[in-house]
Amino acid sequence: MTSIRHNADAERTDRVLDAARETVLAVGVRRTTLTDVARRAGLSRMTIYRRWPDVRTLVADLMTREWVRVADRFATEDPVASSVAVVRALRDHPLWRKIVEVDPELLLPYLLDRRGASHEAMLTLVEAAIVRGQQGGSVRPGDPARLSRAVLLTAQSFLISGPTMLGPAGLDDLDDLDAELTTLLERYLRP
Repeated sequence: MTSIRHNADAERTDRVLDAARETVLAVGVRRTTLTDVARRAGLSRMTIYRRWPDVRTLVADLMTREWVRVADRFATEDPVASSVAVVRALRDHPLWRKIVEVDPELLLPYLLDRRGASHEAMLTLVEAAIVRGQQGGSVRPGDPARLSRAVLLTAQSFLISGPTMLGPAGLDDLDDLDAELTTLLERYLRP
């Protein structure tokens, strides 16, 4: 019975997050309401409010789900290649682009004040890749937790601020930017 309930809860969560994604992509975070999400998901408002007290909480869970899905696609690669691939994929992700273009202030708490669930999930994935790399000899010795934090900070800066560095300074396009990120991470992580 517990397994059936867990599956139903997971399906309902995905249904709500899918509806939230559609709504945010259509109107942005500021104009999204839990009522709109409930309507799109075909659920009552109370069902939504029981789990998510406000849109920001719901969008935080949505971002975590979306970013982890992107990162999971590259989890088997080495930490350098996977980090660059995740930055590139997130840069093109429709939800990321919508938030950056319409509601960038939503990202500020995660840049200045605290780590969110997305950070924690990414740190877990990067740390696991670093441990695998250390075991295989492709990553230098060192505390995997420390190394993963430095990798995440670097990747995050290339994701968020990297495009501002394109232009006359010699970085002509995003491929150049990704090449620089690759070089930076390789020199940091390689033995």
